[in-house]
Amino acid sequence: MKKTMVGIAAFAAAGALVLAGCSSSDDETSAAPSETGGSAEGQNITLWLMGGDTPDALREYLTTEYAAATGGTLTIEEQDWGDALSKLTTALPDSENTPDVTEIGNTWSPTFTTVGAFSDVTDMYAELGGDSLLKSFVDVGVVDGKNYALPYYFGSRYNFYRKDIYDAAGVSVPTTLQEFSDVTKQLTTADQSGFYIGGSDWRNGISWIFANGGDLAKKDGDTWVSTLSDPNSIKGLEMLQDLYKNSSHAPVGEFDSTPWVNINDNESTGKPEAATIIAPGWAHWSIGDASENDAGDPINVWNDEKNGVFVLPGVDGGVAPVFAGGSNIAISAASKNQEGARELMKIIFSPEYQQMLGENGLGPANLDYADSLGDDQFAEALRTSAAGSKLTPAAPGWAAVEGSGLLEEFFGKVNGGGDIPALAAEYDEKISALLNG
Repeated sequence: MKKTMVGIAAFAAAGALVLAGCSSSDDETSAAPSETGGSAEGQNITLWLMGGDTPDALREYLTTEYAAATGGTLTIEEQDWGDALSKLTTALPDSENTPDVTEIGNTWSPTFTTVGAFSDVTDMYAELGGDSLLKSFVDVGVVDGKNYALPYYFGSRYNFYRKDIYDAAGVSVPTTLQEFSDVTKQLTTADQSGFYIGGSDWRNGISWIFANGGDLAKKDGDTWVSTLSDPNSIKGLEMLQDLYKNSSHAPVGEFDSTPWVNINDNESTGKPEAATIIAPGWAHWSIGDASENDAGDPINVWNDEKNGVFVLPGVDGGVAPVFAGGSNIAISAASKNQEGARELMKIIFSPEYQQMLGENGLGPANLDYADSLGDDQFAEALRTSAAGSKLTPAAPGWAAVEGSGLLEEFFGKVNGGGDIPALAAEYDEKISALLNG
């Protein structure tokens, strides 16, 4: 369920994402397929899934149910997050090579929806869950009041910590963001990070901006502008810079990484390199004591005596807004198999599949099935952190911002000790140039 998207292909500007054959979302290519007639019977379709987030059992369910419903074949093709953006840009407008249905990073949805890459599914919205669907994910898939991309699953970020290290140091789980800095600084030694966070890891770093009332960008009239220079954003960045300086040994150039490696005991030293990390909830499957499964493959087994979780606290307590991970899903406007694609959407949003998502640790798109996540500490932390989570701005050019690497550069320079107001002004200008497509 890794959602790092490290190494996304360079994406020069939103204007470069003019998907040949995909014009505005009002174009005929985006019309609801039901208006064109046709039947799903016997249609063979392709679904693109990103990374290994969707477990094999769920993939098998989709292929089996699709065959039963239509008599056709569903082929699932897994794409790497690293080059998914460039592949989608190339494939979506090509009716001969487009996936019929595709998973897409939630933060990319505005860019693709605004250029007409996806089919209008407004007429199915109520049938697929309607107002029970995760609203923030729904909103980034809306253009001019019509639905083009809907939530697939959500994830959220919270903290994992070493109870044994906290107990030995006589410190408790922090309840405010400043306490978090104080505690993790106290836990930092020459060979251990009190809190391990990559210097260029903006996906986790933006929580400090959000917690202090700042944002990455806002709409000024009809124009999106970057807001890193906002006083509240500056305040959050100053907190983050101080935290990084005093609590983390992670490289300044490290992006959204695999921090669970650092909280587990190192093979050579028998000790962890971090007392605390922040990661998507599914990371708990990779945290714990080294062991083997029945096939002899190495795994980690959670140890309640050594490991614990807590949500990132806010400035005044409560919960800090964290970046909501997860994906949206949509039908390609260029697909020749619109009815088959719509049939697959019905299966994905069925009660059975939504239940299966939760049972496999993925937040179901339909919040009516959130209880399927269970009632353990991981499910509780996921629900609590997700309830106050935020998405990146729904600007048409946001995918271009992510693809440009500007955010990694900016956060790396901030955490490297750079002048925050000067850097914020510099990168506001660069980011604003991409935000509006």
